[in-house]
Amino acid sequence: MRITSKGQVTIPAYIREKAGLLPHTEVDFEFDGRSVRLVRAGVQKKPSRGARAVAALRGRGDVNLSTKAIMALTRGS
Repeated sequence: MRITSKGQVTIPAYIREKAGLLPHTEVDFEFDGRSVRLVRAGVQKKPSRGARAVAALRGRGDVNLSTKAIMALTRGS
């Protein structure tokens, strides 16, 4: 395996599969003075699409109803 002039190297598919390294996985390099290790980065996951939607809607309700009142409306009582 060779490092390109841009400093890139291809991780063999069987190693990517065993390590669970999918496209867009963030990784870090650790150097201990003798060897280099590739490790999964400790990056926090981005909020999911659903979590972003809930966050955008949170606090936007302008009707002050109790759960009992809402249930009565949905049941047609």
